[in-house]
Amino acid sequence: MSLMILVAGPYRSGTGDDPVKLAAHVDAMNEAALNLFRAGHLPVTGEALALPLIQLAGSTEVGDPAFDEIFHPIARQLLSRCDAVLRIGGPSAGADEMVEQARAEGKRIFTRLEDVPA
Repeated sequence: MSLMILVAGPYRSGTGDDPVKLAAHVDAMNEAALNLFRAGHLPVTGEALALPLIQLAGSTEVGDPAFDEIFHPIARQLLSRCDAVLRIGGPSAGADEMVEQARAEGKRIFTRLEDVPA
């Protein structure tokens, strides 16, 4: 059975908003998404939807008003339409929030790629 799965991991946590470290976090989420896709699922990340909109909204730095208007709200709405969440990476208040939302909405929660059914 194919699932639509939100990949939730750190974006800003531990980066000091360094663009190279932010990009590494996005790469880690995209790598997990690729593995999910190859396992037959539809993976999504909030970053893939939010970051282009944040740029179009005129954001000039991570955490500015345009960023805050879009970043987490997109992820929350997206998760509501998903079947599950895959929590990856290290500490992240935002990713933990996605897990709590998934739990509250009765969605499946995975913490290891190996636990996602093929």
